[in-house]
Amino acid sequence: MKPLFTLEAVDPETGARAGRLATDHGEILTPVFMPVGTQGVVKALTAEQLEALGARIVLANTYHLYLRPGAARVAAAGGLHALAAWPHALLSDSGGYQFYSLRALNAVREEGVGFRSHLDGSRHFLGPEDVIDVQAALGADIVMPLDECLPYPSERAPAAVALARTARWARRCRDHRGPVFSAHGHRQFLFGIVQGASYADLRRESLAATCALDLPGYAIGGLAVGEPKSQLFELTGLCASLLPPDRPRYLMGVGFPEDLLRAVALGVDMFDCVMPTRNARKGTLFTRAGRLVVKNASCADDQAPPDSACGCPCCRRHSRAYLRHLFQAGETTAMTLATLHNLYFYLDLMRSARAAILEGRYGAFLREFFADYAMATD
Repeated sequence: MKPLFTLEAVDPETGARAGRLATDHGEILTPVFMPVGTQGVVKALTAEQLEALGARIVLANTYHLYLRPGAARVAAAGGLHALAAWPHALLSDSGGYQFYSLRALNAVREEGVGFRSHLDGSRHFLGPEDVIDVQAALGADIVMPLDECLPYPSERAPAAVALARTARWARRCRDHRGPVFSAHGHRQFLFGIVQGASYADLRRESLAATCALDLPGYAIGGLAVGEPKSQLFELTGLCASLLPPDRPRYLMGVGFPEDLLRAVALGVDMFDCVMPTRNARKGTLFTRAGRLVVKNASCADDQAPPDSACGCPCCRRHSRAYLRHLFQAGETTAMTLATLHNLYFYLDLMRSARAAILEGRYGAFLREFFADYAMATD
């Protein structure tokens, strides 16, 4: 069986990596940013628009899809690929982050997580095996085990308990269906998740326990929950340096464009975050010169595109003034155009990063990016 990940190049100056993910729904070039399609759709875009931007893998949310429309209904439709008419790869998370963010409604114990639906208050329980069965029904190409994410800051004792439980849950997930299993006629690859909160020694402990499971890929979880950026990158670098070089490395929930590039330099291959889409819907665009708030009065008569160096559908055709007008008028097209721009920017940034890694000049690429980006945001 062909392995999921092939490493193509490592930048000589940094730890940046270029590789390929081989899923049954197509090949994905890394480093890669995965747009977040919580409900089986990236907000404000159609599948055709997303495909045209060059997205080849999208993240779907197990917790939300389990509650609505339900795993059985998705499975009956042929899986999420069929239901959403998305022919490319999907990654589904385990719901662990939602259990963290909605923790007032949840109770975590060794058997799994009991929770109340945020939709109607109904009671539910999901164990590690249940989470894998739900994701098998959804049919994502890459699936995640149930994990326990803690808020920042967390005391050492509960962090140690959570990482040990996460490792036991990951083993139960692997033993339930195996590290690679088949659903809807295609392979599904199980990743492990490293926890340990903000404690380096606990991160090492989690790494050892998780890597012992010999899974197709590994995620760095429990970060981007309020810790200082310096700590985020210190712990990311530690984890990346200890993960197997022949497996993909996924930093969950990060982040701003500059965060992605810094993490790529540390050896991370995969990212997801709501940052580009959520900010787009509120009128904040990411550009090579920094962040642009198109709702601001300064854009009212500005006939320049949001980013003159951008090749997205929005920048090729529309001005800052027009985009501001659409936001001021409450037109939903404003959110679509802004989302098209931000996702194109993120995806293109990863394409440029990959090209620089293959050319052996990622360090220079970073310096060039931050020189322009810093000038506009200072």
